[in-house]
Amino acid sequence: MIEAHQLTRRYGEFTAVDDVSFAVDEGEIVGILGPNGAGKTTTIRMITGFLPPTSGRVTVGGRDLFSDGEGVRRQIGYLPENVALYPDMRVIEYLGYRAQLMGMARGETAGAIGETIERCLLREVTGQIIGTLSRGYRQRVALATAILHQPGMLVLDEPTVGLDPKQIVAIRQLIRELGRQRTLLLSTHILPEVELLCDRVMIIDRGRIIASGTPDSLRESWVGTTSLRVTLKEAGDGAAEALAAVTGVASVRPGGEPDSFLLDCAAGADPREEVFRAAVASGWVLLELVRERASLEDVFVRLTTGDEVAEAADVGGARPQSAAGGDLPEGQEGVES
Repeated sequence: MIEAHQLTRRYGEFTAVDDVSFAVDEGEIVGILGPNGAGKTTTIRMITGFLPPTSGRVTVGGRDLFSDGEGVRRQIGYLPENVALYPDMRVIEYLGYRAQLMGMARGETAGAIGETIERCLLREVTGQIIGTLSRGYRQRVALATAILHQPGMLVLDEPTVGLDPKQIVAIRQLIRELGRQRTLLLSTHILPEVELLCDRVMIIDRGRIIASGTPDSLRESWVGTTSLRVTLKEAGDGAAEALAAVTGVASVRPGGEPDSFLLDCAAGADPREEVFRAAVASGWVLLELVRERASLEDVFVRLTTGDEVAEAADVGGARPQSAAGGDLPEGQEGVES
């Protein structure tokens, strides 16, 4: 549906985005994850046509963004991180105004506005002045303008930033529903958002994509195999050795509490049943047997630490070239994030 080909954006000698290439397939929900200043927003602005790249190109549905900009933009709904709404207009007036800006036919405007109002749960505030709305409702209005022309591709940049927990839950639910019907690209630095919403994740740091895959594949590739936490009651000496002998257990570590152990599993192994049998055979009281898996946060922290980024560069393949180092130059602090 959308492809970025070797996108690069420079500000003088500073490279904000460096040779980024990726594709988002039709019907896929993909998250761009990275720390502040990683290049997420700059990448988003380039693939939506709001910022020209220094080099590279973007295609949407096979059409080139920069040779057929108007046609491509009709296929994309874009929610920027900071949305400029007109605070003196009523919600219904603003949606009508945006429909005109998008060139929607008069005959389809009323139906599209009505459908969008229902989908974004704005019915009770349609006559309200935008400047009097809560932050959550303003975000819904902004999202409504992004889907008003019913695009096949939706690009969201930090859609829940600044919202309270209740508002975040509501917006995430709306995004999840929208993702069932269209291709969706989501930029965020909020890790739970990615795990809850995305089929695939691209981690970007210092202007380059340093890892890409499903949340599960990233956990397995970068943090290792799963572990089991086993807590016994008065197991006595020799418990660690007995657990280490269980088929599928690669190693045993202290669990931090008396008679508690962390069992590192062999690749592809799930020895929980064998551990249970060993406990029965040894007469142990088994208080806890829990699989512990690495979180996406573990992956993110490891990959966005300098040494790990350098390792990613050496591996190659799905974890491309080394990240370009350096902070934003003076005067460019607000350019990209």
